[in-house]
Amino acid sequence: MQVQSNKKNTGKKKKGGDGSKAIKTLWIIFCSVLLLVVLFFFCIARGVFGAMPTFEELENPQTNLATQIISCDGKILGSYYVENRSNVRYSDLSPYLPQALISIEDERFEQHSGIDSKSLFRVAYGVLTGNKKGGGSTITQQLAKNLFPRDENLSTLQLVIRKFQEWITATKLEYNYSKDEIIAMYLNTVAFGHNAYGIRSAAKTFFDKDPKDLNIEESALMAGVVNAPTRYSPVRNPERSTQRRNLVLKSMEKNGYLTEAEYDSISQIPIDMSHFGVMDHNTGQATYFREQLRKELATWAENHTRPDGRPYNIYTDGLKIYTTIDSRLQQHAEDAVKEFMGGSLQPSFYKHWQGRKNAPFSLDADQVDKRLADAMRRSDRYRNLKKAGMPEDSIRANFDIPVEMTVFSWDGTIDTIMSPMDSIRYYSWFLQAGLVSIESHTGHVKAYVGGIDYRFFKYDHVTQAQRQVGSTFKPFLYALAMQEGEYTPCTRIPNIPYNIQLEDGRFWSPRNSGGHVNEEITLKSALAQSNNWISAYLMNRFGPQAVITMARRMGVESPIDPVPSICLGVCDLKLIEMVGAMSTFANQGVYIKPMFITKIEDKNGNVIERFAPEESEAMSEVTAYKMVELMKGVVQSGTGVRLRYKYNLNNPIAGKTGTTQKNSDGYFMGITPDLTTGVWVGAEDRSVHFRTTELGQGSRTALPIWALYMQRVYADPTIHISKGDFPKPTAPDVDLNFDCGKVEIDYDAVEYIDEF
Repeated sequence: MQVQSNKKNTGKKKKGGDGSKAIKTLWIIFCSVLLLVVLFFFCIARGVFGAMPTFEELENPQTNLATQIISCDGKILGSYYVENRSNVRYSDLSPYLPQALISIEDERFEQHSGIDSKSLFRVAYGVLTGNKKGGGSTITQQLAKNLFPRDENLSTLQLVIRKFQEWITATKLEYNYSKDEIIAMYLNTVAFGHNAYGIRSAAKTFFDKDPKDLNIEESALMAGVVNAPTRYSPVRNPERSTQRRNLVLKSMEKNGYLTEAEYDSISQIPIDMSHFGVMDHNTGQATYFREQLRKELATWAENHTRPDGRPYNIYTDGLKIYTTIDSRLQQHAEDAVKEFMGGSLQPSFYKHWQGRKNAPFSLDADQVDKRLADAMRRSDRYRNLKKAGMPEDSIRANFDIPVEMTVFSWDGTIDTIMSPMDSIRYYSWFLQAGLVSIESHTGHVKAYVGGIDYRFFKYDHVTQAQRQVGSTFKPFLYALAMQEGEYTPCTRIPNIPYNIQLEDGRFWSPRNSGGHVNEEITLKSALAQSNNWISAYLMNRFGPQAVITMARRMGVESPIDPVPSICLGVCDLKLIEMVGAMSTFANQGVYIKPMFITKIEDKNGNVIERFAPEESEAMSEVTAYKMVELMKGVVQSGTGVRLRYKYNLNNPIAGKTGTTQKNSDGYFMGITPDLTTGVWVGAEDRSVHFRTTELGQGSRTALPIWALYMQRVYADPTIHISKGDFPKPTAPDVDLNFDCGKVEIDYDAVEYIDEF
């Protein structure tokens, strides 16, 4: 009995031992798996399976940030970019944006720490049952993926590992950033389609708004688009986009951000895309200015390095360029050019040349063919075909083949079919314009219009083109005379032809406007009527080199031949040079080089460089005041008198018109105490012009743009441009009374210049 009992007991002990061993085995397996999981995640975190973002990278995530061009009144004029992206802070967002994003993408965003276990279980259950609904990635995980994107060609195993890497990155992001910061970072990194990266760019592209100004339905649309920018594009797929937006609104209602009544009302609102506009280098405000600035910044970047020693990149480093441009003045300038050129001058030009042989060229047929061939060789199409190795005769034949193209017109772009050569002839009809407006006392360029439409005409007539300046050059000559002291605006000169002997012994004498001979004429009247005889008299008195020296002191850098005819403006100068020089008169004789930038900041708001004006004294304060008084006469009784009787601009204005040979160029320089503005009008080809000076003179082609611009400026209540008089210099021992007596107004005064 005892033995049996012992056997039974032994058997029971064996059975119990097996149970303990099984439990122990389970624990070993569990701990081993747990250890392997911990080891797996440890290896991932240590970068064994691939590089992980460092703490420094999490603190300063690297993304391609667009460089922003900012006006002096705080408006974004445009960007330079690889990806059109610029960051915002949470405080810059509309309150509806986070609500919409959380509702549609991550309802438990405020509760989890980067990984949403409920969503993961839901996804796992869906995979097992074949009924997958929705994704399991949180906003933080998506941010991790956006900041540190995957390679495109990953195996299944690599993809799984990459997913775990994103989990770890997400938890690190949650540890390093607040929920608000994560929302802002996410909205900064996502793509919204149509070349819009980040919420700031998207809000501007879709609605022409800042992110903080988006309303509920716009915020819902933005939150919905990020899931599939092309599929839900309100431009390409408006119906699908509306459905997606309303789904976001329904989610907002579900999460308590909207009432049922609010949802019912807002979901019925159609998507408004009337302000949609893709932001690129060809569109928006100040396109010609932005291109000129890009060239200057490219040079600047080559000579300035980031903290890591590498040169700055204006396309990826997220710089902020604070410019001198005033977006309000810029808009007024662009509107003035468009109104006059498209609504008046171009139609007049068409009518003027209608039915004329070889129009609009003032040339014979052979010369026209040569001009068109020259224009062909300057085109990008020609250069590309030449680079590809196509023979010259084949290129010429290629230009005669009709193709689909979009061409410019003042009534909007036209989709048509024409040959490239026909398009060159078509574009030769268009008159161009340039305008630059400078704040006289600072040198700040406030408005800059380089042409009529940058999309189709890339040539910049402010800083790139050099054209004959006509009678707008005469103030340099008169300033020299005033500086010498023996002349004043009221000095009288015999109004007779003057001969100037040239180096070869010949004599040169210019024709005069109207050709009338009077006994004497004041210098003020002479400049007002753009009298060429008096200009010849002064040139004979002082000589070409002295005039050039004066022009150099006033900022003119372009080459000028020292010949007597420069007194009539036969030299080719840039519009920016001329306007910068004219502003010297309003700035009491101190020349300030026109400047475009006030400061540059890095992406974190640290100032990299500030820019100070470059200035020098060009003439005395008294001389500058004499010149202002002289140039007032142009508007009071001379070639600029239309400003008074036609445009009702009766405040103190100094000015100078200019017209070049065969009416190829028309100018007006207008100076007020605060703004100096110059306008040029002409065709890109100098043989295209009005046939009569009555129609082609600067007072009829350029002056109206200046007048329309200033009318808008004065009417804008947000802009404070003085209508007062120019200040007198503090020179008590100098007689500054330049009332030269009654002057007869010649409403039909015109200018001429002659070749040798």
